[in-house]
Amino acid sequence: MNFVTPNPFTTRPEIDGTFGVVTSTHWIATAVGMGILERGGNAFDAASATAFTLQVVEPHLNGPGGDVPVILYDVRRGKPEVICGQGSVPAGATIAHYRDKLGLDLVPGTGLLAACIPGTFDTWMTLLRDYGTMRITDVLSPAIGYARNGYPLVERICATIDTVKDLFREHWPTSADVYLPGGKVPKPGTHFTNPKMAETYERILREAANGGDREAEIERARAVWSKGFVAEAIDKFCRTQEVMDTSGRRHRGVLTADDMAKWQATVEAPIAYDYGRYTVLKASTWTQGLVTLQQLALAKGFDFDSFDPRDPDFIHYQVECAKLAFADRDTFYGDPKFVDVPIETLLSDKYNDERRKLITGQASLEIRPGHIEGFGKTMGLRLADAARAAVGSSGAGEPTVGDIPWTHDQDDLPDAIAMQAKKREKMGAVPGDTVHFDIVDQAGNMVSSTPSGGWLHSSPVIPELGFPLGTRAQMFWLEEGHPASLAPGKRPRSTLTPTMALRDGEPYLAWGSPGGDQQDQWITQFFLRHVHAKMNLQEAIDAPAWHTEHFLSSFWPRTARPGVVVVEGRVPKATQDELKKRGHKLEVGPDWSEGRLTAAARDGKRRKAAANPRGMQGYAAGR
Repeated sequence: MNFVTPNPFTTRPEIDGTFGVVTSTHWIATAVGMGILERGGNAFDAASATAFTLQVVEPHLNGPGGDVPVILYDVRRGKPEVICGQGSVPAGATIAHYRDKLGLDLVPGTGLLAACIPGTFDTWMTLLRDYGTMRITDVLSPAIGYARNGYPLVERICATIDTVKDLFREHWPTSADVYLPGGKVPKPGTHFTNPKMAETYERILREAANGGDREAEIERARAVWSKGFVAEAIDKFCRTQEVMDTSGRRHRGVLTADDMAKWQATVEAPIAYDYGRYTVLKASTWTQGLVTLQQLALAKGFDFDSFDPRDPDFIHYQVECAKLAFADRDTFYGDPKFVDVPIETLLSDKYNDERRKLITGQASLEIRPGHIEGFGKTMGLRLADAARAAVGSSGAGEPTVGDIPWTHDQDDLPDAIAMQAKKREKMGAVPGDTVHFDIVDQAGNMVSSTPSGGWLHSSPVIPELGFPLGTRAQMFWLEEGHPASLAPGKRPRSTLTPTMALRDGEPYLAWGSPGGDQQDQWITQFFLRHVHAKMNLQEAIDAPAWHTEHFLSSFWPRTARPGVVVVEGRVPKATQDELKKRGHKLEVGPDWSEGRLTAAARDGKRRKAAANPRGMQGYAAGR
């Protein structure tokens, strides 16, 4: 008898159990989250502990100074909700100050001027207080332990540090003190510590622990962060330090303690789109999440049931739907507290039936946003002068997980362009990424989140705290009248975009990926493979992936590469050739280079999960 599984090969099994599952972009964080479930915590307790741990073990991808959206389903409340952990713009961040006084045409991609109010800590405290069951020390202790006692550095951390080592040595000495121990770039596998970050969280615990119930302790911790020593240290650093950024000049920040004190995470309803038996849920237009829903609204007019995910039709029509949806993103999306975004129209059958007529069997090389009277504004096209880094997130430039070789028109990459790229790297414009996790517990609670920002190469480490600030404000325009124009108190139109789906009205699937502008491309591909090709979670993650760089990047220097599609080398050669015939400017990356998806599902009493093998960091666990 042959006991070898007859199912298609996957890089690891789809986790299948009844107790609970945790999946994240780092195996240590997954283990921490699973440990919380084993100790009796629920999905929201596990999410808080997982998130704090990811700040420590993936500092090149996220940190305490960053931002986060969370989408969740609490069985007690019986409805999906979103927690907005995207900090808003400081009061001093105005177009007049940046453009007219400082002479900038874009918000810098690194440094202090792009810092929004850090939103992660208050978000995890809100989640813990309103949805969790444990105390602060339960969810913070693992992260403190790894920061103080150490963890093994993965290769990408070391590669990132190596890229910015000169920036650290010449301009950001406080970062060099942390990430260049002994003045040298640490080697992969090095047991690395960040004792100052550990001290920051330990001090928060001490100042919050004055007796009383769990909720009172959480409230004190929130105050320590937003009105205590953390806010004071951030205020002082931004006022007193002139920091080199991607503009090639030094600038002070505008973020103040008063900005910190006035901001808190908020809870809101998700936006939704019905796709067959599924209802797909996203955060509102302070993220780019609507772009997945728009792609689905366009895709439902094509016969994806008949397409093989490796065939040219599947890739071509998904890419062409993405081009139209992202053109609308760059025209209409912005913080709904400040601008009216025509969400209902953008998802309507009438609108998408007309938009779909623009899609043919040939690749479009045009940027074609829709027109909705009284809404939106188009921005001038900034063409990239060289290959964009293709897979991830960074303090500046298009985010990446790893380097994608330049394979399209090699002769178009002269030495002058290569030198300019090196100059940008010197100012911190280097590849990075972000993190993601999904959790489902035995009770059926679900949570999906994409923490980001505050990367080690985004801005200098604040020495009293052990971490840098984020640079999310680089997604604003310094031109009036656009939905994403810079304004005090406004949330940037983030690329961070966790996803949840109901099936037949019941909570079913949570998934997402790091990757900046690529996130909602890989998220959509995964969903189409799972729904139409009937792939299980792991198969849908393992399958060859791709992305287009056709539209404006959300990150400095805000460029586009019309017609470019980057595919993994595992995409069949015949498919690659056909895509070229259809007019796509094809670039071929390494075999396992696209995306860092994770996914978790509740299917009746069963709990399932899967994690991305790319980069050899992500892992799913459960039983």
